[in-house]
Amino acid sequence: MEAAGGLLVAIDRIVLAIFVFEMLAKLAVYRLGFFRSGWNIFDLTIVGIALIPAAGPLTVLRALRILRVLRLLSVVPQMRSVVTALVGALPGMGSIAAVMSLIFYVGSVLATKLFGATFPEWFGSIGASAYSLFQIMTLESWSMGIVRPVMEVYPWAWAFFVPFILVTSFAVLNLVVAVIVNSMQIVHEAEQREEREAERQIIHEETAALAGEIRALRRELGEVKSLLEERGEKAAG
Repeated sequence: MEAAGGLLVAIDRIVLAIFVFEMLAKLAVYRLGFFRSGWNIFDLTIVGIALIPAAGPLTVLRALRILRVLRLLSVVPQMRSVVTALVGALPGMGSIAAVMSLIFYVGSVLATKLFGATFPEWFGSIGASAYSLFQIMTLESWSMGIVRPVMEVYPWAWAFFVPFILVTSFAVLNLVVAVIVNSMQIVHEAEQREEREAERQIIHEETAALAGEIRALRRELGEVKSLLEERGEKAAG
């Protein structure tokens, strides 16, 4: 700010003015229809946050001006497709999250009962067990950090941890990836259908225009033919 503070402030105000003008233009054109688009509401919220005064009780919220960078999500079509796919995947991911919660709850109860007395720091309560199992699921120091020390006391502990890792890390989490990929495929297919529909609409309009020109040309040829026939009759007479 000491080196180029004035320039940065000027650029900030210019960019904000452009954003405000864009919002006002959209409101003037679309009116109430403006609020039917979630992307428009998203942009309006970000621009509204940027307009918060730099002084007063809301000064802290000025830090949220950085959210203006997120406007790229609504401007760049490829980013919009990714966000749309993620939103479309939420229902499926919710079901997977419910299954994961059940698995974690059952695993936490079992781990607390089996290992809590000897390893209270990791498995002393259901909450502690859930956190430890989450660490194990992410494969972060799961072997040397948790499982092997537990196996020194309970040699059979692998029979609990290995199936848990297989179910959570390699099965359920892959379902999340599958749901997201499927959602992105659906969004991609929808975009392709829209593009094909737009192309068909353009072809239909061009065909209709061409047909109109052909009809007009036929009328002109008919008029020319009639005029030539009249002149021929007059010349014969």
